[in-house]
Amino acid sequence: MFTTFVIPYINIDYESDVYLNLKAFERRLTEVIACLRPSTIRWRILLFAISICTAVGAWYWLRDPNTSAVSFTQSLCNHPFFTISSLILLFLFIIGIHKRVIAPSIITGRTRVVLSDFNMSCDETGKLILKPRPTLT
Repeated sequence: MFTTFVIPYINIDYESDVYLNLKAFERRLTEVIACLRPSTIRWRILLFAISICTAVGAWYWLRDPNTSAVSFTQSLCNHPFFTISSLILLFLFIIGIHKRVIAPSIITGRTRVVLSDFNMSCDETGKLILKPRPTLT
C-alpha cells in the first residue's frame, strides 16, 4: 500500500545549522564591538585631555624657579593645577582606563585565540575570517 523510499543520508540540515550559527555569532560579535566603540572613544578623549592637562601643569611646575627652593609638598601646593590633574590621572589608571581605552582590541584578540582552534579568525570589527582547511599531503 505505502512505498518507502530509502534516501541516502545527506546532512544538509547540519550544514545549514552550522552556517546559521556562525552568522549569528558573527552578528553578535560585531554588535558587541560596535557597542564598545562610543564608550572607548569617550575614554580616549578623557585620557587625552587629562594627559595634556598633566603635561602642561608639569611644564609650569618644572619651569617655576621656586620649585627647587621649597619642599616638595609646598611646591605641589603652589601648583594646584598640576597636582589635581596628576591625581585625576592616577585615579583613572587605578580604575582601569588603560583597559577601557583598548577594550575592543582585547575582545577581538581573545576571540582570535579561541577561533584559531576552529581554523578561523576575525577582523577588528568582528567579521569572521574562515581560513582554508589544512591539507595532509
